[in-house]
Amino acid sequence: MPGAIYAEGLVKTFGDVRALDGVDLDVPEGTVLGLLGPNGAGKTTAVRVLTTLLRPDSGTAVVAGIDVLKHPNEVRRSIGLSGQFAAVDEYLTGRENLQMVGQLYQMSGRDAKARAGQLLERFNLADAADRTAKTYSGGMRRRLDLAAALVVSPPVMFMDEPTTGLDPRNRQQLWEVIQELVASGTTLLLTTQYLEEADHLADDICVIDHGKVIARGTSDQLKARTGGERVEVVVHRREEIERAREVLTVLGEGEVSVAAHSRKLTVPVSGGAKLLAEVIRDLDARGVEIDDIGLRRPTLDDVFMSLTGHAAELETNGETDKETVA
Repeated sequence: MPGAIYAEGLVKTFGDVRALDGVDLDVPEGTVLGLLGPNGAGKTTAVRVLTTLLRPDSGTAVVAGIDVLKHPNEVRRSIGLSGQFAAVDEYLTGRENLQMVGQLYQMSGRDAKARAGQLLERFNLADAADRTAKTYSGGMRRRLDLAAALVVSPPVMFMDEPTTGLDPRNRQQLWEVIQELVASGTTLLLTTQYLEEADHLADDICVIDHGKVIARGTSDQLKARTGGERVEVVVHRREEIERAREVLTVLGEGEVSVAAHSRKLTVPVSGGAKLLAEVIRDLDARGVEIDDIGLRRPTLDDVFMSLTGHAAELETNGETDKETVA
């Protein structure tokens, strides 16, 4: 049975650009799917299709059990959306913005006012609640926009790069809000360029590049695809590199790579901390002095590099943008 968010074979083109190229998604109820990829990968286009803002050229999309193409108005009543840019009325106060959203969803004036107060407290905006939004900093506007998306506590939520522009403290606070939402049963599709964010929040991760899903799994499953653990050793002197290589060749499980300029050697291993202790003992026995040694586990950055050949957190050239075309 399809999950709370389901897509099959989504295709969307803009001229010669194939923004979505047969995307399949299935997000079980009450879980977080992290859609991970660089600018232009197709993440925002996928969100716009699933939230009825764009019509795909082909494919199927179902959200909260409702066909997105056949019943878009019903879908809109069942979802919350926070886009990449804060969509607030800068001439209204923070409180008025949230109350307006509540009333648009046909909440009573009293309920809309009470909900606005709760969210202003939750997003640390209570002190600025009665100031016009045009006096807010960029981070405050971002938080107000996120609060507006949560006014009606939707069963399905879409957050498109929600922490862009937030400082580390506010990013951490938003992560806590997201975790509370999911704990209460909300299903979330989260797009992000931040590898740490996907690692921290997502139950499953879809890696998307050039409009295609190129990998999917839990964070641990994706990391396992890069080859598991490795030992990294930095020797004190370059002349010790060869002796260190001999030790690592015996104890490791693959080719030893050497970066002579930094005196660093790396080798795939298994055995964890026990193996690391053995490496240290054998290096000492061979008289190899080390400046640094560690057991490294692959990161999502390693995963993305191995899958695509480039990093996930890419800079733009100033013209393309947060996926206006993809």
